[in-house]
Amino acid sequence: MRILITGGAGFIGSALIRHLILATEHQVLNLDKLTYAGNLESLQPISDSPRYRFVQGDIADHALVSQLLAEFQPDAVMHLAAESHVDRSIDGPAAFIQTNIVGTYSLLESVRAYWLGLDNERKAAFRLHHISTDEVYGDLHGVDDLFTETTPYAPSSPYSASKAASDHLVRAWQRTYGLPVLITNCSNNYGPYHFPEKLIPLMILNALAGKPLPVYGNGQQVRDWLYVEDHARALLQVVTHGTVGETYNIGGHNEQKNLDVVKAICALLEELAPEKPASIARYEDLITYVKDRPGHDLRYAIDAGKIERELGWVPQETFESGLRKTVQWYLDNLDWCRRVQDGSYQGQRLGTL
Repeated sequence: MRILITGGAGFIGSALIRHLILATEHQVLNLDKLTYAGNLESLQPISDSPRYRFVQGDIADHALVSQLLAEFQPDAVMHLAAESHVDRSIDGPAAFIQTNIVGTYSLLESVRAYWLGLDNERKAAFRLHHISTDEVYGDLHGVDDLFTETTPYAPSSPYSASKAASDHLVRAWQRTYGLPVLITNCSNNYGPYHFPEKLIPLMILNALAGKPLPVYGNGQQVRDWLYVEDHARALLQVVTHGTVGETYNIGGHNEQKNLDVVKAICALLEELAPEKPASIARYEDLITYVKDRPGHDLRYAIDAGKIERELGWVPQETFESGLRKTVQWYLDNLDWCRRVQDGSYQGQRLGTL
C-alpha cells in the first residue's frame, strides 16, 4: 500500500512510520508542519529508506495536500496531525481550533476530491483513518466504568473539545458524502521519542537533573497507559482490516494513578541510574505537589474489547515492561533529549522535498 500520513514527525506518527518501514513493505509519504512537537530526528532510523518520503507542510494548505494526493496516489490516508497538549490548549486555544478543526476540515475536502476521482476498484479500497483520543469522552466517575465506542462525548479542555469536533466532522463526511473513514480513540501513549513536556519523559529528565517532579493536585488521577509501539501495530491493523464507518478504542489495559507512575519511574531510576545528584538521597524526594490543572479529568479507562474481538489486536507490553523499556531508552538517548530541550532539533529539516 501507499499510505499518506499527516503528523508523522510527532510522537505517535513517527512510531507508526518506523513500524511501517521496518516491519512491512508499505510506502509512506509523511506530511508534517514541523511545529515544536514535530521532530525529524525521531525518524532517523528509517529516513534513508526508498519507501519513505517527507514533505514539510500544513494540512490546511488545500493546494499542497491536493498536489501530494495527485502525485503520491495513496491507498490510505492516516490523519495524526494535531495539537495535542492540554496545558498548551488552556493557555492558547486558538492553535488547537485552527489545526484540529479547520485543518481536519480542509484535509477532508482535499481527500474527498481525490477519492471521487479514483476508479471504482481503488475507490472501494481507499480508507481515511482519523486518529483521535479518549479525552473526547470526558472523565469516568465510577471505579469500574470504561469508555466504549458508544460513550457520549463530554470533552473538558480546549484540546479535547477540538478533537471531539474533528471526530464529528469525519463522521459527517462519511454519512453525507460516503467517504470511507475509520476512527480510533486511544488512551495515553508513552515510549521512546516522547516529547519531554509530557508526564513520563518530564519525570525521567527532571529526576536525572535533580529538579522537582511536579504532580498535579494529589496525584490520584487515573490514566490507561498504552505503549506507543503497541499503538502503531493497532493502527496498522485498523487501516488494513477495519470496517468502514466504525470506531475502535485502543487501550493498554494498564490503569495507573499519576502518582504511582511517578513513583514507578523513581524506582526504576534507582536501579538503572543509581548515581543521582548529590542534593538528594532518593529520587522520590523530588516529588512536589502543584496546583491542579483547570478542568482536570479524574479518570480515563478504555474498553478495548472491540478491537480485540474484531481485529485480533492486544497490547504486547505490560505497563511494567513498557515503562522499563522507556526509562532505559531515555537513559541511552540523553543527547536526543538535550537537543529537544535546547531547541536545536528545530533547526533540522532532514529529507525535505
